[in-house]
Amino acid sequence: MSTPTISLNNDVTIPALGFGVFQTRPDETIAAVETALQIGYRHIDTAAAYGNEREVGEAIRRSGLARDEVFVETKIWISDYGYDETLHSFDKSAGKLGVEQIDLLILHQALPGEFDTTIGAYRALERLLADGRVRAIGVSNFMHEHLDRLLAETEVVPAVNQIEVHPYFRQSALLDRNNELGIVSQAWSPIGGITFYRDSGHTSTLENETIRSIADAHGKTPAQVMLGWHLQQGRQVIPKSVTPARIAENFDVFDIELSETELAAIDGLDTGKRGGPEPEDITLESFGREIPEA
Repeated sequence: MSTPTISLNNDVTIPALGFGVFQTRPDETIAAVETALQIGYRHIDTAAAYGNEREVGEAIRRSGLARDEVFVETKIWISDYGYDETLHSFDKSAGKLGVEQIDLLILHQALPGEFDTTIGAYRALERLLADGRVRAIGVSNFMHEHLDRLLAETEVVPAVNQIEVHPYFRQSALLDRNNELGIVSQAWSPIGGITFYRDSGHTSTLENETIRSIADAHGKTPAQVMLGWHLQQGRQVIPKSVTPARIAENFDVFDIELSETELAAIDGLDTGKRGGPEPEDITLESFGREIPEA
């Protein structure tokens, strides 16, 4: 089965559904990515801060697929922000991945208190794009104000903004802003897997009665319905798993067609509560870490 694609604002195409490796241990990464590629995934999302870029690259090589058949995305961590530092971070990531060109390179977070280094990092991405060392550039976890500050001081509109989006945290205003700017919204934690609602009175998204009833009506699982919800609303999604059956399940979503009523019902589950860290609270003191050379 071929994956539908989404055109980015520079006409590069990205598979609508990719495979994420956040919190996947290096010793599990090769097998998980190999399985995903065998099933049909053609986009792998990793990051310098995940510590598994080398294993992602090894899995791609073992797959036997041609380099241009796999869309590779990774992220620059805040500790490597600044123009020269980010150029070097590209070299580190490309070396670990074993590639000369990265398909999509993005900044992992805004650094609000030191935004000049964020600007320097993005200008380095612009240089890498102009030199053909990356095919597209973008950002992650950038809120409305971060996008405005970035666009005021740089030239290239990000192709992607990777943000937390799931039924319990939809970020509707930010999705609209991304759309206005021609930025593809890429959903991390697309089924709410990172979120913890035990103390807030909310069940897991996988156990939510509304989602389960929609899933039952379509003969699908709750996870598949949530992925279909994202895809039908135009978002690119990157679910993760290390379980082969779940990896396959998450890929079997392209035949889902939700009604407007069903889409609205899922939209209505939004709690406005973020599962990940507040983007405005990101600092080097709290979140900085050294990214190894090799």
